[in-house]
Amino acid sequence: MPMDENAGDECPLARIYLAATVSEARRVEAVLDQLDVDYSVRVEPCGRTLFGSTRQGAAFLVDAAQADACDEALERAGLGAGIVRDRDARERK
Repeated sequence: MPMDENAGDECPLARIYLAATVSEARRVEAVLDQLDVDYSVRVEPCGRTLFGSTRQGAAFLVDAAQADACDEALERAGLGAGIVRDRDARERK
């Protein structure tokens, strides 16, 4: 279920998923809701269109302590391609 905008002030958040389409974002929401996980969603760039304009996606953030369980559930639901947490860690190195 969506969390309060200020929830990140109380606990560290982990960015776990970047959905490129509304239907994909709805599938992610359904998985997180089934887990009874609080999450936050923010708009982030996720590529470019054919004409070069920036494409926007939905980035999902959860309590960092729940991120591993969320990753596993998203993978089981066939949503592994949008998981970004591992990619984020590799890009920081």
